[in-house]
Amino acid sequence: MKLGAFFFGGVEMTDAGAGAPNPMDRYYDNAACWNATLQYIDAAVAADKLGYDSFWTTEHHFQYEGYEVIPNGILVSAWIAARTERIRLGAMFNVVPQWNPLRLAEDFATMHNLSGGRGILGVGRGTVPREILHLNDQHISIGSHDNPDQAADDKKNREYFEESMEIIRTALANERFSFSGKYFQLPQPGIPDRGETVQQLTLVPRPIYPYEIWQAVTSPPTVEYVPTVDHGAVFWNQHPTFIKRMWDRYGELHEQYQHSALTPGAKRMLVVSVRIEDTHEEALRTARNGHDEFWKFLGPYGWSRGYMGDDGKPVQPGLIPSLEESMRQRTILVGSVEEVAAQVQELKDLLGVEYLTLFPHLVGDPYSKAVEQMDRFVNEVMPLVS
Repeated sequence: MKLGAFFFGGVEMTDAGAGAPNPMDRYYDNAACWNATLQYIDAAVAADKLGYDSFWTTEHHFQYEGYEVIPNGILVSAWIAARTERIRLGAMFNVVPQWNPLRLAEDFATMHNLSGGRGILGVGRGTVPREILHLNDQHISIGSHDNPDQAADDKKNREYFEESMEIIRTALANERFSFSGKYFQLPQPGIPDRGETVQQLTLVPRPIYPYEIWQAVTSPPTVEYVPTVDHGAVFWNQHPTFIKRMWDRYGELHEQYQHSALTPGAKRMLVVSVRIEDTHEEALRTARNGHDEFWKFLGPYGWSRGYMGDDGKPVQPGLIPSLEESMRQRTILVGSVEEVAAQVQELKDLLGVEYLTLFPHLVGDPYSKAVEQMDRFVNEVMPLVS
């Protein structure tokens, strides 16, 4: 398996856990947020030294409460690339509707080329309305397939995302290009330039190395789209039964649209949270506060929709699960080295996982703890997985 590590890039918290303080009552100053950024970069350097295949950043904005303080994963990845030797660098995810697609393509190509071809283009549709509505001039917000009252926002977001991705792929692949769509006309008509009008554009730079595109997959409409455009699919925070269903559907559609059969784990990535300690009891103790803070942060955005209810169907958005419930759902692997290895083996046997990415930095934890978890996983857990 190719191992990755994914960090939110949040501030270390001494009061993480269920209950007070309310997330919106937190307020970290610029110095604390910047210190988290520096520790985040150091963790990426550690992942490179530990032999991880990939390190995944985030893109989030305006989060004074300290959960995710990296606004530009591509820019930070360029600096990480300068300090590392071999690790590949992506974002989970560049929030495409928060970008002009041409700027995203330019910035990615620049980082990818500077890193010697180590860039991965990770793309998603977003989570936080506070961010997207201040970074998009077409009133694109965040919708959810699972919330009927947000259906209009979801439809518009998908349209804008898919059109933006068509532009990005076209611009990265072609010496000259033009595009006409619902949201974009490229080049804009009638622009004068040295006695003529602009008819085509050229992206400078374009990638000089091969590259991959990976996209977050959390809903049936997305899994129907991703293989048609040959993006890799990233699955996280869902019950294995739901992942298996979409995992296999991706393979079927990829063969149909790309005319090539995949091995069971090809072009699909599983992301899991992890906490390894010497004993089961100690793992529960050290995981609980970070797990509970994670859900205090993301529960209101509907992230529990990937959990399975007693009826075998997805639970309603809004659930704030306990650590024990998340362990039952297999969204976090908790326990001794042997216990975590057995859980990884179960998931590998179920899905044929070839790309496994860890979320080792539970919300609020010291970065040193996350580096320790990466070390223990690669050096203690993986030797027990066949």
